[in-house]
Amino acid sequence: MLRFKVLVSAVPLIAAAVFAKLELAPSPQPCIAVGADTVSLGSAPYPADLHVDFTDDPAQATVRVALAERPETADFVVVDDAPAQEDRGCRISAATQLVAIAADPLPGAPRIYLGVDGAADGDFDYRIYVRSSRTTAREVAALIVAARGHASSPANPVL
Repeated sequence: MLRFKVLVSAVPLIAAAVFAKLELAPSPQPCIAVGADTVSLGSAPYPADLHVDFTDDPAQATVRVALAERPETADFVVVDDAPAQEDRGCRISAATQLVAIAADPLPGAPRIYLGVDGAADGDFDYRIYVRSSRTTAREVAALIVAARGHASSPANPVL
């Protein structure tokens, strides 16, 4: 009988914890505006227009992105310490380019090396500064590489 009482008293706590982790509406995917177009991270039901891959070896990378220590030294800054506003997200349209981070390397996909600015492994194509609770540095690196129009070579920016 005591076990049953413990189980009954634990169920509401478990349900509250599960409910606290659930989102009632899906959170918006990270995105950036590029002129009149939008580049967004793809989500499950949508096929991606571009796949990017990450590598830990700078010699295998086609694009090198550094994590800047200060926003003044970065090419692209993401800071989200302001409260989220629903109407400020990117609008998804037919012109939106969806980007996916591939689990396995795809032939011809940009391979991104994400390093630290000032590290000995040197020359970086872009520097990003990310202080966000909603977006990771990998997601920001994928967005900036897609926005700059990289295919498999770091020397073909579109912007």
